[in-house]
Amino acid sequence: MRPLAYQLLAELSHEHFISGVTLAQKFGVSRSAISDALKDASEAGIEIFSLTRRGYRLGSAIDLLNIDAVREALGDQARRLDVDIVLTIGSTNTELLARGAAGAASGTCIAAETQTAGRGRRGRVWQSKLAASLTYSLLWRFEKGAAELGGLSLVVGLALARALRAAGVSAAMLKWPNDVLVNGEKLAGILIETQGDMLGPTVAVIGVGVNISLSNLLKSSIDQPATDVLSHVSSDGWPKIETQGGKFSLRNDLLASMLRELISVLDQFSQHGFKAFKDDWTALHALHGQLITVRQSNSADYDAMVKDIGNDGSLIVEPINHPGRREALTSAEISVRASDRKTSRKFGGGHKDRETAAGPIANTTTEKPSQASSPAKVRKVTSA
Repeated sequence: MRPLAYQLLAELSHEHFISGVTLAQKFGVSRSAISDALKDASEAGIEIFSLTRRGYRLGSAIDLLNIDAVREALGDQARRLDVDIVLTIGSTNTELLARGAAGAASGTCIAAETQTAGRGRRGRVWQSKLAASLTYSLLWRFEKGAAELGGLSLVVGLALARALRAAGVSAAMLKWPNDVLVNGEKLAGILIETQGDMLGPTVAVIGVGVNISLSNLLKSSIDQPATDVLSHVSSDGWPKIETQGGKFSLRNDLLASMLRELISVLDQFSQHGFKAFKDDWTALHALHGQLITVRQSNSADYDAMVKDIGNDGSLIVEPINHPGRREALTSAEISVRASDRKTSRKFGGGHKDRETAAGPIANTTTEKPSQASSPAKVRKVTSA
C-alpha cells in the first residue's frame, strides 16, 4: 500500500465525508491519485465509502499508530527507548537484527502497521491485516551469553499479560513458553532471536504480535483457536490517549503500556534472571497442574502432569507412566498440547490447544456502514 493511502486513512473520518477535492488540495496531488490510493486501502481490507459530490468516509474508525501518542503514553520511559513506526516492512525482527548487527542501541523498537513477511515460531506466518493487530520488535542488549538467558520469553510474556490485564483483559493467561491466551485461545505470541558470542554479550530481538481485532475470515486462516483484545475489553474502559487529530487510540496506548512493562521486567531479568519472576509467572500459567501431551522430535509422545517451572524457565513435568519422576523440559526441545484425556479441570473452554512452537530463543547470526443522510447512493471504494 502506497504511503499516500496511510496518510488518507489518518485524515478520513467514519462520521462524515471529506471531498476528494479537499483531500487532493491538502496533499498536493490529483483527485485521481486520491482515488487510486484509497483503492489500495480497500484492497488491504479497509472499508471505505464514497458518495458523489460529497467524497469519502471510513466504514468504521481505524486506529493507526502515531509516534506522538506513543511517546506521550510512555511518559518518562520514553527516554529509554528509540521507537520507530513504519508503514510497511517485511519483518520487524529481521530489520532489527540487521540494525543490531550495525550497532543499534538497547531499547531500539520498530512497530509496523503491516508486515509482508511477519514470522512466528518454526517459520509460521503471523496472520494480520492493517490496524487489526499490534506487531513490533524490541532490541535489548545483555552482558550475558544466550545460554544464560533461559526464561527470557517467559518474562516477556509476563510483561505482556500484565499490560493486557491492566487494560481490562482480565482473563489473560500464559502458556509455556511463549504465548498469551484468553480462555485457551491465542491472543499474543512471542518470537525471540539472538546474536552474540556464547559467553556474551548478547543482542536479543524480541518480536511481539498481538491480535487487536480479528475478522471471522482472518480467524479461519489461523491454524489454532485465536481471539483478540476487542473481544475482551471495551473502549469505554480503556485509558483514552488522544492523538494530534483528536482521535481515540487503543493500539498506541497498548504499545506504550507493553513497552513500559518490558523495560521493567528486562531490567530485573538482567540482574536476577527468571528466578525473580517464577511465582508471578506460575500464578498466570494456564497449564499449571494440567495434563499435557509432550511431543519431542527425538522420542515418542507421552502424557505428563505439569508440576512446576524451574528457576531457568524449564517446564517441570511428571510423566503419567512414571509417577514420582520429575523431568525438566527445556523450551528449545519440545512442544506441548492440551491432552485429549479428561482432566479434573477443563482448559480452554473445550478447545484443543494447538501446538506451541518450541523455544523462546532462536539463535541467529544474521539476520455495515451507518445510513447516509442524503438519499444519494453510497458505494464502497473498490479496485477496478
